[in-house]
Amino acid sequence: MTDPALDAATAKLTADGAASSVIAAFIDRYNRLASGETGYVYEADLEPLTNPPMLADQELGDAATQALAQTAVVRLNGGLGTSMGLAGPKCLIPVRDGLSFLDIVVRQILAVREAHGVRLPLLLMNSYNTSAASLAALEAYPDLAVGSLPLEFVQSREPKLLADTRMPASWPANPNLEWCPPGHGDFYPSLYASGLITRLLDEGFRYLFVANIDNLGAVPDPRLAGWFAASGAPYAAEVTERTEMDRKGGHLAHRISDGRLVLRDTAQVSPGEMDSFVDIVKHPWTHTNNLWLDLQQVVTVLDANQGTLSLPLIINKKTLDPADATSPAVVQLEGAIGAAVEVFDGAQAIGVPRSRFLPVKATADLLVLRSDVYEFTDDALLVGREISPTVRLDPDYYKLIDDFEARFPDGPPSLAQARSLHVTGDFTFGKGVVAHGDAVLTTDTPQRIPDGTTI
Repeated sequence: MTDPALDAATAKLTADGAASSVIAAFIDRYNRLASGETGYVYEADLEPLTNPPMLADQELGDAATQALAQTAVVRLNGGLGTSMGLAGPKCLIPVRDGLSFLDIVVRQILAVREAHGVRLPLLLMNSYNTSAASLAALEAYPDLAVGSLPLEFVQSREPKLLADTRMPASWPANPNLEWCPPGHGDFYPSLYASGLITRLLDEGFRYLFVANIDNLGAVPDPRLAGWFAASGAPYAAEVTERTEMDRKGGHLAHRISDGRLVLRDTAQVSPGEMDSFVDIVKHPWTHTNNLWLDLQQVVTVLDANQGTLSLPLIINKKTLDPADATSPAVVQLEGAIGAAVEVFDGAQAIGVPRSRFLPVKATADLLVLRSDVYEFTDDALLVGREISPTVRLDPDYYKLIDDFEARFPDGPPSLAQARSLHVTGDFTFGKGVVAHGDAVLTTDTPQRIPDGTTI
């Protein structure tokens, strides 16, 4: 028996030029939805991850450098800065010294090449929203490309589905709103469709290091490359100790039924189980989304599965037009790149220091990166405290990047002596403001903090 909604969606994908691996991935997600799969990962089915091998115990030697020489880097760069009020790629937000996330990542790659004498290609997984602007920014780095390898591959898009019928949504007023990205789990079918796996292997690159573009701590490390190569694992994830800032972030655990590592994200927490999910003592290791892949083993699995992986389903409920709450309810079928940990036999995790996990999800995170908590070195590294201060900024006044920038006209306050900074209300910061200890600001009316104030 055919499913008219699935037929309509696959026809729309085909007309859009989607690769066969991308269509296979969508069909897998759709069938999971149609079968009633919720995407939940239940606490009773899990055993916490404990005592992974540690980066601190790995050696830097010839074997590590040789493994790094066989490594290429992919940065996930599909996101727009919409949560911060931007229409363009998030990677182009200025972070330090007028340099964007993308600038800093490129300079880190160039510095690692020089330090270790390796080729280390950098590829971006762009989306249809970020490709043009990101490639234009890379024109400032004419020495970045390695041989004939491209600087990007572009992830796919899929139809939004009407929540009541599962039919592909139609929105003639703005047809672009009929489409959505399928999450960064699309990495696997899109990389496969690009033909880059074969090209990379032919060029002598067996391993991939993958990380988010906004994680400026995710610098390719030869000790990690050496550990991964020696492990023989097809796949490995970097994990770091959870802090209060990670309570709602994804974590790895062992599935009791088969012992496999699995990733549980917030969207996969069943109702009533959030307390156990956010328990950083019970689940002490957060998932950094820094991943290592053995391309020889990965392509074998992809070849056997139509160029895709059957990843746990994430159901994202939205309105068709995100700016119009009265527009039809839709579902977006997504997968997480890190969820592939449960697909590969022998997948592993390795513990890394907090310095390798500096995600920027909101302007509060950006404020910390811009502050004196971190030194910005000549080789584009952010070096600072192992545990950064907890910063919370009132979303009514600081959520959007333009509002945020307007309230720090002379730069960020000093946070080097702060454990936390919590701001409620509308404050504009003067020059040389210092936060100390647990700094708290509260106001019902707009206020300006004078130059040189200690909070």
